[in-house]
Amino acid sequence: MRKVIRLMTKSDSNQKLKDGARCKVTGGTHIGKSGIVRDMKTSKTGHVTITVLQDNGERFKTLAKNVVINN
Repeated sequence: MRKVIRLMTKSDSNQKLKDGARCKVTGGTHIGKSGIVRDMKTSKTGHVTITVLQDNGERFKTLAKNVVINN
């Protein structure tokens, strides 16, 4: 029997990351970009990835731990 371990990311512990929320990227390849959260997935290893839709229509994928939610 295999145990499933879910890693807690920064976004899980102190933010309400959900589809449609405005966010800004604070780490990784896409630092400084912002947009709307779309399509959240959790990998087998427990890392949460999201697709961010920018205002100009471009999309990119990043780890949820690299974003902060704009209120």
